Formats: sequence, C-alpha cells, structure tokens
Amino acid sequence: MAKPTLPKGLAQPFIAQPGAPFDLSTCPTRVDMFGSKAAAKTAIKSNAKAIAPLAHQLYGEAERSVLIVLQGMDTSGKDGTTAAIFHRTPPLNVKVASFKAPSKTELAQDYLWRIHNVMPAKGQITVFNRSHYEDVLVVKVREFAPADKIEQRYEQINAFEKHLTENGTTILKFMLHISKDTQGERLNERLTMARKRWKFNPGDLEDRKLWPDFMKAYETMVARTSTQHAPWHVIPSDSRSTRGAIISGIVKDTLIAMNPQYPDPGYRPEDFEIG
Repeated sequence: MAKPTLPKGLAQPFIAQPGAPFDLSTCPTRVDMFGSKAAAKTAIKSNAKAIAPLAHQLYGEAERSVLIVLQGMDTSGKDGTTAAIFHRTPPLNVKVASFKAPSKTELAQDYLWRIHNVMPAKGQITVFNRSHYEDVLVVKVREFAPADKIEQRYEQINAFEKHLTENGTTILKFMLHISKDTQGERLNERLTMARKRWKFNPGDLEDRKLWPDFMKAYETMVARTSTQHAPWHVIPSDSRSTRGAIISGIVKDTLIAMNPQYPDPGYRPEDFEIG
C-alpha cells in the first residue's frame, strides 16, 4: 500500500486567524480528510517515523525547543494525541507536563510560575497535557478568580508566549474540539470498560453540565490568544485517528521547516586512533 500524501498546507484550514473574528460553532468536530480510518492510521505511522530523527536532530543541535500545547475538554484525547505523535521517538528529549489543580506552593506564586518551571530547555520537546490556559477556562467558568483578574490574563499569556518564541521556542497550540455527544460516548466507555475505568472522574460530569459555558470560554480563549507568534489550531477530534493524523502531520511539517542540524564538533576520523 502506498503511503498517503498529506494535504498541502495541512495546518492552514485549522488555524484560528489572529485578529479575525472567531466562532467556535463554525468549526467541525469531525472531517473526512483521509478517506478511511486505516488511511489515517497509516498517515500517523508515516508521520511518527519522520518525527523521530527530526526530534533527535533538534536534541543534537541544542539551540531551539518546541512546546506543544494540548487543550480540550475531558476525553478529547490529549494522551492519545501524544502517543500518536511520538510513538516512534525515543524519550531522550521528549517530556510531558500535566497540569491539575495547583498545589499550595503553586498558589503562592503567580499563575504562570508553574508553567515557566517546566518549559522545554534547548534541544527539548515538551507536551503540555492541559496548560496555562486552564487559568482562562476552568478558572473562569468555575469563578475561581475575579473576572477582572481573568480578563488581564489573555494579554499576559500573549506576552509570555511572545517572550518564549523570541528566545527560541516554537509553540504549537492545539484545541482538541469534540462534540458533547462524543464526550458522552467516551465517558460511558470509561465507566463500562474495566481497563479505562481508572480514568473516570465524577467531577467530569459536573464540567459536562456547564458545556455551553466552557464552549464560550474556549471561544474567547482562541479569539484572544491566537497570535502570529503562537496561533491556535482547532482540530476536529471526534475521530481519534483523524485527530492523530492531522496533529502529527503538523508537528512533522513544523520540524521539517525548522530543519534542525547536528553540530559539527570539529573531530575527524584521521585525528584519532581507536585501538
């Protein structure tokens, strides 16, 4: 079977254009881009195979870094997406940071403190499973902070991300966009399948009751923080395989465009004798 050819400009249809009006209701949660589930899975394998050496070259170069932000409602597929992108990449320079409710130590600092602490070093790739955007999503919907403080955070986050990009970090932000029906199906899977039941959190049902409020918060988040230096990609995520194929393709294309190179240490074979 021939390897599928990814659509040209794969990222473009999914980018929330900076400064343009944004309406989440116009963004599909399902698209048919690859023709079949099997073709999408083949694309994932092809992308993952290409990503592995590029990630190693980035590690060897040790001059730049990549941050991948995965943000979405519960069951949108953050863990599965990470596996799709990096299942062929040795864990040498790939790390995952997950963000839950802040600890007492974290609450004693500004809200971006815990984020900056786990940013990728030069040569590293870090995946954020949830992120600093929780502070304009669940914190906003649940009213864990005053509205005026939350309002300030959009520009603070934009400035923070601009600082990162100006200092060598490429940021890829993905909103994993699922429908409420699909989330219901996946929550039911977690309850009925023994191997998934450990992932079920009754609190997810409380967030589900606030679905319209969360969608409004996501819409505002994307509109206010999709920037030239770090645009949002709104990814249809009702299909696990299509989601994985699209995002792994965008990561692959980004690494190819970065074109990381191994450094020349100056050593030559004739300079040494290895007995």
